[in-house]
Amino acid sequence: MVVNSKIPVHVSIIMDGNGRWAKERGKERYYGHAEGVESVRACTEEAIRQGVRYLSLFAFSEENWNRPEEEVKALMELMVKAMVNELPSFLKNGIRFMVIGNRARLDSSLNEQIDECMRKTADCSNLSLVIFMSYSGRWDVLQAARRLALEAASDPARAEALGNMSADDFSRYLSTSGIPDPDLIIRTSGEVRLSNYLLWQCAYSELYFTDILWPDFREKEFDAALAEYAKRDRRYGKVK
Repeated sequence: MVVNSKIPVHVSIIMDGNGRWAKERGKERYYGHAEGVESVRACTEEAIRQGVRYLSLFAFSEENWNRPEEEVKALMELMVKAMVNELPSFLKNGIRFMVIGNRARLDSSLNEQIDECMRKTADCSNLSLVIFMSYSGRWDVLQAARRLALEAASDPARAEALGNMSADDFSRYLSTSGIPDPDLIIRTSGEVRLSNYLLWQCAYSELYFTDILWPDFREKEFDAALAEYAKRDRRYGKVK
């Protein structure tokens, strides 16, 4: 367990390495994704034990739509199955379930399951579990700018006020409005990049990279990331 009380409010994870994990074992990529669900469960439960308030997971990027159709279909079916199976646990453990992304690209059955899970867990307050699905950082900033432009075009006073808009004002147009920016972003599998994820929101996030493949990332590995975070001195450009 982490002994330092410096626990991040919001931990975000880029879950990477499912396919490689499966390949190392002579299995199809789907096998790695299915095993990765167990890591999601382990990290969610550990986040609650450690006092983390928001846990967000990069589950499916907009770029992932370019993967083979068979794999994409299998991933979508796995996500529906996982939501159905985990809903009782969400309710029992007070986990609010949220999905953020370009949901217009998801099929209707998946969107229906997402809506049901979000509705049933809306009043849960122990942990907010945010799943980024069909999401990209550039898409997020672009959709925010479009919304703002439409408002300005329809309201001259709103357009006039744009000159005084702050970064916080603009953040309210992002898909993550109301959710604190991540304090800590973890990426598994040895890749050292953000891959178009939370580009605006990660401005002052602490980054933690590990060679461990996502299906092997469990409570011990999650705690190691929190312990490393506790050592960081977050100055936000200031001098202490």
